This record gives sequence, C-alpha cells and structure tokens, in this order.
Amino acid sequence: MDQNKKIASISISGEITLNLHSLNNEGGEGNQIITRQVTIVDKNGEPQTVNAISGDMFKHIAAVHLAQIAKERSLSLSSYAEKLNPNRIGKEDFENYFKNNKDNKNESSADIVSAMIDICTVCDTNGILITDKIGDNKNSSNTPRKSTIEFGWTVGIPGKNNTESYLHTKLVADASGVRGEGSNEGQNIFHRPANHGVYAFVCSIDAYRIGFNDISRSYPISDEKRNNRYKALLQSLLSSFINPQGAMTSTQKPHITDFKGVVSVSENLIPAPTISALNDNYLEEINGITENLNKIEPNSIEVKNFNGLSELSAIFVDLMKAEPYKIS
Repeated sequence: MDQNKKIASISISGEITLNLHSLNNEGGEGNQIITRQVTIVDKNGEPQTVNAISGDMFKHIAAVHLAQIAKERSLSLSSYAEKLNPNRIGKEDFENYFKNNKDNKNESSADIVSAMIDICTVCDTNGILITDKIGDNKNSSNTPRKSTIEFGWTVGIPGKNNTESYLHTKLVADASGVRGEGSNEGQNIFHRPANHGVYAFVCSIDAYRIGFNDISRSYPISDEKRNNRYKALLQSLLSSFINPQGAMTSTQKPHITDFKGVVSVSENLIPAPTISALNDNYLEEINGITENLNKIEPNSIEVKNFNGLSELSAIFVDLMKAEPYKIS
C-alpha cells in the first residue's frame, strides 16, 4: 500500500472458528458456570438462541493490548491506563495537565476533550465518559469521548455452534470432602462450560477520528502522534485475534482454527461497508455495496478478502504503511 495513502475507516466482517473456549459467561448458579447466549433472527426470520461473546469482552482484550503497546512505544498514557485500570483516566491527570500546560484553557467541554486526547492514547482511541468536574470548569462533568474502534457481539452462526459442560475438581491432599476452615480449602466440585462453533465477527475503526476533538472539530495533537496511535491501534486489534485474553484463558485458551472474511477500507468519509457473516451472502453484499459506492466516489472503497489469520495479518501490515485520514 502507498505510504501516502490516507485511511478514513476500516471494517472487518468475518467468520471465526473457536473451539473449547469460555471467553464470555453470564455468571454462575450454584456450582454451574453459565455460558453467555443471545437470541438472534436467522435468514428465514426464525429466532435462534446461540453462543455469544460480547463486544465489551473483545474491546477489553484489545484495550489491554493497546495499553501495553503504547507503553512499549512511549506513547502518551494516563496514570490509570498505564496501570490497566478500567477507569482509564482520573481527575488528577487533568489537574496535572492544566497545571503543567498553562497555555491550555480549562473553560469548556471541548478543552477537557482536547486535554484527554493529548494525555492518553487509550482514552483517545477507545473512548471514555469523564464524570468528574475538573477544577472550576462547570461544563466538564459527564463529558463523553466516543470510541474510534467499535465491536459488535461475536455471535454463533445458527447450526454451527454448541456448548458442553465439564466437571472440574480441585486437587487436594485429602479429598475426603471436608472443606476446611477457609472457603477455598478442601474439595470443590463445579461445572465449567466449553464452547465451540463458527462465530460471526464485526468490527470497525474510524481512523479519521484518531486525535479528533468532536466538539471543537479540530486535532489537538500532531500528525505524527496520530500516525503512531493509528499503527498501535491496528496492532492491538491484530494481537486480539492472535492472543485473545478473555475469561478462563488460563486453562481454556481458545483453539482458533480458522478466520475468514473481508476487510473493507475507505479513503474518505464514505464509511467502509460492513455486513455480518450471519448473512450467508455477506461477501457478495459487501462487494456489491463497494461497487456502488465507488460509482458515487471513484476509488473510495477497497475490499480485501482473507482466508486465515496469516492473510489477515498481511492485510494489517499493509494498512500500517498508510496514514489516518484528516478532516481539513
């Protein structure tokens, strides 16, 4: 890909095959861990209950990878994000920022968003709701920052997913059934799910919004910082496929046996098209949409098919050669 190419948005639509995983659960009832399931409508209009992994889970996995990549590359991070605190940014980060950058004003919500973008790579790209009032700024409470990366539910394709439950016991020196004085002592018996299936995955990145203040409609950080964050964000997403770190991965690391689909890329503000793999014809649909959009704006959308993580990683490497689009 041309190094001068500007990428406005990226969408991934695909089918990922996961075996023997328990990445997302509803919780527990007694000694039974319950698999997370959702109800969808199939191609015939019939409701189907299928296994699911919430977008929150995949976003959490990607955000952790991003924070670690940012720290390794010395990209700016808040004190919370650096420690992988899910709150991401604190009042102290803002107070220190305005104290050390006296030329920056703290008079409006736009000022708070600009400061947040400058302070933290993770907050900028993954979004945050700032609930604290910063200093004397009465407008700073409940200031939102919309994420530049969005994940849908990863849902089992009807007829191609299932779950089983396995009995687990803890190895103890004396398995007589006596629990001991502590709640974690003695023998514990519980049932754990192991899920398998082909799942529909959707994700999109608005690269043009990296470093963009939606309130002031400006970029408070340099093009170099935006470019570095763009590359780190792409790598964090790729790392999420290569090494998903969700629930129970210490003993039930997913067996990822296949990932195929399409990456659509937009070079302007026409959104990169996304159609879920719940539709058997999603590849044809995306190609058809791309053809029509390119009639409106020639050469605005490019489609890249992939069959396996190896081909997907090659696409990501190519995308990292480009730069994020900038609204002039």
